[in-house]
Amino acid sequence: MVVQARVIKNLLFLDKSSSDTEILQSFSQVGQWDQEKALAAALSDSLWSAGQEFTDEGSHGVILFLYSLICSRTIDRVKEDLDSTTSHLLHLSLGNFVCHQALLNLLLTGRASPHVFNGTLFSEKDGRTGEHPLQGVLSRSDVGYLHWSQEQMERDTLPQVGSMLKTPRFPIWLCCINRSYSILFSMKRSLLSDWRKEQLFHLYYYNGQSSQKTTARLTVDTQSHHCEALARNSNEDPEKGSLEMTIRTKWDGATVDWNSTSPFY
Repeated sequence: MVVQARVIKNLLFLDKSSSDTEILQSFSQVGQWDQEKALAAALSDSLWSAGQEFTDEGSHGVILFLYSLICSRTIDRVKEDLDSTTSHLLHLSLGNFVCHQALLNLLLTGRASPHVFNGTLFSEKDGRTGEHPLQGVLSRSDVGYLHWSQEQMERDTLPQVGSMLKTPRFPIWLCCINRSYSILFSMKRSLLSDWRKEQLFHLYYYNGQSSQKTTARLTVDTQSHHCEALARNSNEDPEKGSLEMTIRTKWDGATVDWNSTSPFY
């Protein structure tokens, strides 16, 4: 009943666009999506209240969140999500723990699939009944994922991200660019549902570094070819074009204008 009380709090007080009487009358008509949203908010309220150490200096908030994520999925299901290519969610590199793609996918999709392509891939020797299929992404997530690496491109090992991650429900993408993570997002949700909106649009870029004082506003043009832009930037550091190359993994041939911001990635 504590959870029910918090559900009522979220339904009753977080939306005051209607009168109290109208809200009470609409309780019996709350749809499945709003029920789940209110339940999730109610559960997180209790967890956040109990986890006051979560954001304190020197706390173990991140690892506690990871434990909660794994326990919510259940260890057995996480093991089922993984395949012969991945047996861990983290690996040690240069003294730091680094996320495997399986952990990123667990965060993004709720399933710890180790790969970014769509569906499950069966090799010819395994066939449909093989014991070692490669596990990809089975459904669209709220937040998408884009990937680019100059090193992987040169070695022809760049993973091909599938449409499930490239086209999320909301126009927000986690970007892995040369092993660094950042965020691209649009203010227009219609960008993902109307192809005409993809001809000329704005994206905002944020990398979380202290050196970035404001969110960069980019103009993406998919109607012109990027050859001219590449020619203009041919004498620049190739690292500075990595964000543009990442964007082109979703919008092939697009040109990117940084507007008044000096390109920094």
